[in-house]
Amino acid sequence: MSMLEKREDVRGRAILVGLCCDSAADFDNSDADTMAELEELLSTAGGETVLTAMQNRHTPDPRTFIGEGKVQEIRELIQANSIDLVIFDNELSPSQGRALEEELNCRVIDRNGLILDIFADRANTAEGKLQVELAQYQYLLPRLTGMWTHLVRQTASGGSSPIGTRGPGETQLETDRRHIRRKIQKLEKEIDDLQRIRATQRNKREKSEVPLVCIVGYTNAGKSTMLNALTGAGVHANDRLFDTLDPTTRVLHTEQLGDILISDTVGFIRKLPHHLVDAFRSTLEELTYADVLVHVIDASDPQWRLQAEVVEDLCRQLGAEKTPRLMVFNKVDLLRDDQLPRETGAIYTAASKGIGLDNLVNNICRILGEDLKTVNFILPYAQAGVLDRLYREANVKKAEYVEEGIAIEAVVDPKTYGRIRDLLPESQREPDHEEF
Repeated sequence: MSMLEKREDVRGRAILVGLCCDSAADFDNSDADTMAELEELLSTAGGETVLTAMQNRHTPDPRTFIGEGKVQEIRELIQANSIDLVIFDNELSPSQGRALEEELNCRVIDRNGLILDIFADRANTAEGKLQVELAQYQYLLPRLTGMWTHLVRQTASGGSSPIGTRGPGETQLETDRRHIRRKIQKLEKEIDDLQRIRATQRNKREKSEVPLVCIVGYTNAGKSTMLNALTGAGVHANDRLFDTLDPTTRVLHTEQLGDILISDTVGFIRKLPHHLVDAFRSTLEELTYADVLVHVIDASDPQWRLQAEVVEDLCRQLGAEKTPRLMVFNKVDLLRDDQLPRETGAIYTAASKGIGLDNLVNNICRILGEDLKTVNFILPYAQAGVLDRLYREANVKKAEYVEEGIAIEAVVDPKTYGRIRDLLPESQREPDHEEF
């Protein structure tokens, strides 16, 4: 049985707990905004937030993270409000999670565990499911201790173990760790195999020279709605976090450049678990092969600057920091003109209403077309086969049959230009290009 099938169900009544301490980096601390986001994550997972609790300390408590006094306070809140689950906004170490469960007599998970649960619920494709399962096992492995107290362990010295299990042998815990390590290796191999298939598809696309545009952004910024509006993709889009996990690529036909591939990506979020980024790297690395990134920002969110920086940081982690990009403020229909963010070169859209999309497409084509040339020439009938190649590699605007040959108008990239250079009128030729 896979981790996806036996994952813990987080649905229920929960208390959310956050810690802010002087010694931790801002990224690791909790505040009102991260707690609000955690509440939205819980709602996305189908749970209900009953109470929230914040703790301020100079340093986290090594054993209980929030200190004995706060633990006692939360224990009383759990008993008084029929709480099923305690969710921490901060990352807990495995030992802290076990200690808190013992002290609170209640299930305890951290933000990473909650995000993993949502990802497990949303993955639909084979690759998405493998990636989530890998991340779950990587999250689970260091947390195994204490999870199997209901099972009898083998003991080298005999003791009260059942007959037939005394003597040298592995404990149940060691057996489970070994099993999970094997499972992780198997999942990594399967993902590598899928990554090779993706690389083959990418090579075919690059040979056909169809440009790729990737839509990136914070979760729930409107990326899937943008893809639908641009291409009529019909991708499922809801107003909830992590609605899209599995990347979707569709074709956008433009007058300027012909066909362009537009790809949607998983949304980013603060404190995104590192093992999730690693597990989804084979999917996210598509960003590094994109010709243009469209960074979609929810203009109506007061935290848009912080969210945009989270996205930019992750793009840098993935090696896409040098890829040309467009900053697109979405959901502008929810704001007055004087409330709109003002950023140089920004594009303003309301994808759900089709507002600003023509300007977005024009700017995508402007960036993609910076190295392109428009050529007009007569192709002799004896070389008519060149036209087929132009249809594959360029945007043919016109191909009319006249007495002298085929009158062609096309938009070509430097490589194709070099191949047809000798067929062009003298006025359109440039030196030092590859000949056809």
